[in-house]
Amino acid sequence: MENAIQIVPAALTDLPDLLRLEEACFSAPWTRKMLEAELTGNQFAHFLVAREAAKNAPADGAIVGSLCFWIVFEEVRLMNLAVAEQMRRRGIGAALVDAALRAGMTQAATRAVLEVRASNQAALALYRRFGFTQVSVRPAYYSNPVEDAVLMEMEPIVVSSGSGRRVAPVNEGGSVPAH
Repeated sequence: MENAIQIVPAALTDLPDLLRLEEACFSAPWTRKMLEAELTGNQFAHFLVAREAAKNAPADGAIVGSLCFWIVFEEVRLMNLAVAEQMRRRGIGAALVDAALRAGMTQAATRAVLEVRASNQAALALYRRFGFTQVSVRPAYYSNPVEDAVLMEMEPIVVSSGSGRRVAPVNEGGSVPAH
């Protein structure tokens, strides 16, 4: 049976798996304490995981991706996106970003921002496909190795509809139409 990927909210019980994913994906990974703070102590934080799951089965399989994002008033801030190396280039990162942007729009967010290592060409391409544009560079922002951060934004937030047409679901009155 072919496995599907399900995007679900992260739980505190996911902490060991999230920590392993962080350590596998980043040269300067978030610590257990940082992950726990985002899961339990930050009122603006939302944490999604991508799980492998057999079709028509509960989402209890291995975590193969994660995205921590904040929704602060009108802004979605993508904080930390990770996808297991063996699962990359399968749309998992895109599905996580799409879910975060949609979650922001349901809370009337109109702008999305992020920062990414300048050398991370795959991530830069992903964000550009979504419509993010580069607004500036923070020199020597990252460590291990020292590297610039590319700051990107999307305003207004725009996502693709099921037809592939790009739509901005928030209307001028600030409400979110039903899907």
